[in-house]
Amino acid sequence: MTDHNSFAQGQPTVYTSAPSFPPATRAFAQAVSYVFHPLFIPTAVTILLVWSMPEYFATFRNLSKHFDYDIFYFRVVSISLLFPLLVVLLSKALGFLPSIHLRSQQDRIIPYLSTMIFYFWAFYTFKREGQAAPFFNVFFLGIFIAIILAFLANIFVKISMHTVGWGGVIGFLLTLMWGLQVNVTLPLLITFLITGLVCTCRMILNAHSPFEVYLGIAVGILSQVMAYGIIG
Repeated sequence: MTDHNSFAQGQPTVYTSAPSFPPATRAFAQAVSYVFHPLFIPTAVTILLVWSMPEYFATFRNLSKHFDYDIFYFRVVSISLLFPLLVVLLSKALGFLPSIHLRSQQDRIIPYLSTMIFYFWAFYTFKREGQAAPFFNVFFLGIFIAIILAFLANIFVKISMHTVGWGGVIGFLLTLMWGLQVNVTLPLLITFLITGLVCTCRMILNAHSPFEVYLGIAVGILSQVMAYGIIG
């Protein structure tokens, strides 16, 4: 059961029926939440795509300055990690956020709106340049759609951004399988395991209810499938 007044009051959501766990278990769950934070997902997926399918990123390799794909990686890291993190830190410094941990639905409004802009910009520029593989454009459009849906869901529930992100990876791998006939059995299995671990850890930390966790997975998968349907 949750405190439904938390959005209006800007207070952290409280799940009164959640069980308590030993400090060591909670510390492990917190570490997992940091390591598999959604901010890291676009960079990790990009690196794995370049490593596994370099032929689709040859143009970006030719534009490198100091090492292979350096400009390409810098663009992805800036848009998906540095800019969103900077918005949160500035919002905290200016007093718009009580914490960088975004524990309430109200705390998440500014980050959602800013990341919407960043990811639309990423999708638009990559697609307009015509140098990125179509499936890479699908990936960034899927993230943009996921943020919009999560922002709308945030009005009613504190949807898990962690599981939106990992659900998105599942959805993206499925679109790769459908669109390129790529064998993604092993990465999909690993992603399912990571997603299950992240889901469990978020509930151990009492950060979300089971519904908010599962809703995040559904939104992530649906967003990537929608993106594939639009431009795939």
